[in-house]
Amino acid sequence: MERDVALIVNPAAGGGRAVRALPAAERALRDAGLRVRLEHTRDIDHARALGRAAGAAGEVAAALGGDGLVGAVADGLRQAGASCAHGGGLLAILPGGRGNDFARTLGIPRDPAKAVAAIANGRERAIDLGVCGERTFVGIASCGFDSDANRIANATRVPGDAAYLYGALRALAGWRPARFELELDGEQLTHVGYSVAAANGRQYGGGMVLAPDASLDDGLFDVVTVAAVPKRRFLRGLPRVFSGAHVRNEEVSVRRARELRIAADRAFALYADGDPIAELPATVRTLPAAVRVIVP
Repeated sequence: MERDVALIVNPAAGGGRAVRALPAAERALRDAGLRVRLEHTRDIDHARALGRAAGAAGEVAAALGGDGLVGAVADGLRQAGASCAHGGGLLAILPGGRGNDFARTLGIPRDPAKAVAAIANGRERAIDLGVCGERTFVGIASCGFDSDANRIANATRVPGDAAYLYGALRALAGWRPARFELELDGEQLTHVGYSVAAANGRQYGGGMVLAPDASLDDGLFDVVTVAAVPKRRFLRGLPRVFSGAHVRNEEVSVRRARELRIAADRAFALYADGDPIAELPATVRTLPAAVRVIVP
């Protein structure tokens, strides 16, 4: 299929992985008969603006980077779609970050050159986004223990998916339970424990299947909470999150909501798609069918 593609690259993604993957990805796009223009991002706001421009032009915005880039480009496309008679452009994902969890959720190959086939031959799917203030996300927003683990993972030089497991283990050493006040679609509850997450997608943290039943097109978050248990028990159960089996543990609860407000008894950053997007208290909500993405 003949398409115009804006190839949007985050040079810093994956410790330079996106830049290393760029020549093969660009060549594969051109070999597939696609018309390509290349854009390098400066920051998240610039990535959003590039997505918005691609959407206004009716292009495929191919995000070569991590989940943070994907979320920003998706938001730009959403904004363009709201103001364009043709409905804006399409999102395509070429994994080039460290975790690439959203690509995993959609079944997109990790090799960016192989992922090009999805752009050339894939189908369109309308998906939801999550939003918190001015920041949107494609995957999972979480806080508490996850805040500490993400901060450590982002600061380490441990390569690839192992950075997230390293972050979790380091965070566990100094962790103490937190008290959260939650409001799910108007229902108030108190949660004491490790973490609170609003899952649009299924995976985060380099392959952890936090919300195995989450759907990208139901207009709802799977709200996952992990209650206080001894650290040794938490550690023993940690491998189960890579298969999604952890949701059968009695300390794990899953509810569904369109909107979630989170407050806590101490300061936490809310992380989504690997980056901090807000400080608590914060409210996240779903944006149903907000963007169209090309999937295999």
